[in-house]
Amino acid sequence: MSKQTEFLKKEKILHLATIDEKNSPHIVPVWYMYSAKKIYVGTNTKTQKAKNIKKHRKVSFCIDVGVNAPNIFGVMGKGTAKLLKEKKTVNRIAKKILLRYFKSLDNKSAKELLDDTDCIIEILPKEFSNWKY
Repeated sequence: MSKQTEFLKKEKILHLATIDEKNSPHIVPVWYMYSAKKIYVGTNTKTQKAKNIKKHRKVSFCIDVGVNAPNIFGVMGKGTAKLLKEKKTVNRIAKKILLRYFKSLDNKSAKELLDDTDCIIEILPKEFSNWKY
């Protein structure tokens, strides 16, 4: 497994950039999962990022760590996104994402997040670049 793939599977916060109705960038930190060369983000169709992806499928993203050399590393990329809305698929992927952040789905916050998730953003990365210092 490449260092980039290991990094994408290990890190916890991805900054997702979408394009809003005025063609302006909208950037938000999100919880995510990297699997099978795709990025998955659980969300709700009422969020701005979901509304943006419905109209503009192009996205950019960045994941980085560190503030002091030599422990600075980051990955950024561009891709296309779509909303997965099939209830069984959403529930299955949302559970996997949440288990990266919670020890159990019995946690009150985990249950609330799972209940609020009605779609999954699936990102197919087209380009990657990374840096380290």
